Amino acid sequence: MRHGAGGRSVVVASVALVASGILIAGCKDIAPPEGSGSSGSAVSTTGDGRGVNPLDNPDGTKPGLGAITSTADRAKARSLIEKVATKGRGPKTGYERAKFGYAWMDSAPGGIPFAHNGCDSRNDLLKRDGEKVRFRAGSDCVVASMTLDDPYTGKTIEWTKSHATTVQIDHVMPLSYDWQMGAARWTKDKREDIANDPLNLIPVDGPTNGAKSDSGPATWLPPNKQIRCSYVVRFAQVSLKYDLPVTAADKRMMLTQCGG
Repeated sequence: MRHGAGGRSVVVASVALVASGILIAGCKDIAPPEGSGSSGSAVSTTGDGRGVNPLDNPDGTKPGLGAITSTADRAKARSLIEKVATKGRGPKTGYERAKFGYAWMDSAPGGIPFAHNGCDSRNDLLKRDGEKVRFRAGSDCVVASMTLDDPYTGKTIEWTKSHATTVQIDHVMPLSYDWQMGAARWTKDKREDIANDPLNLIPVDGPTNGAKSDSGPATWLPPNKQIRCSYVVRFAQVSLKYDLPVTAADKRMMLTQCGG
């Protein structure tokens, strides 16, 4: 994920950016490109609800990640971030993606939104954030194509499942970061919850997501500067929901992005 305000260009899904089956450690899991056409029905899933301000989306069920622009909202953002605890980042020893459950399970046990609805969490997120969503023939769950307004880059991505890795699902608070900040001591149920919680998940440009790896805000921020305050608010929302601290450097950067 690189720096610079995002213009609105179109990413053509026919460019195979990453070979199928690659798993980049830390904040993402890549769905294999199941062979399927987009011959199913097209639906409009979000209308004009694109890019919801995270302060108005505390459970992550509304689409996208809208910019926080008003002085009042930026003050609210700083107040939220101030509540986040800090500690040093622990060792990564013992971390494995499998300790947070398989990707992308529909059976997270903690009552998180979208769980147990018959669709895996990846497809739930594609449906939440995509426009002009078309499902695989015979399915009302598996997304075959869509248009994504990527908040991290500001680009519009025309996505098809045959080139699945052009869009990846970012764990805003990366799983290995979670592990180092306390999740190593959690039950597996709680780890499965944070790995599949829509509050912690955003579909974004694949290569940008790969650049993030397991970084905190002090070392990585979305290239689209307009969205950076929103991004760190979402990071804070996950931190507070799961009682996970962040590093002192990350918290300072989070406050800075919202004018603190």
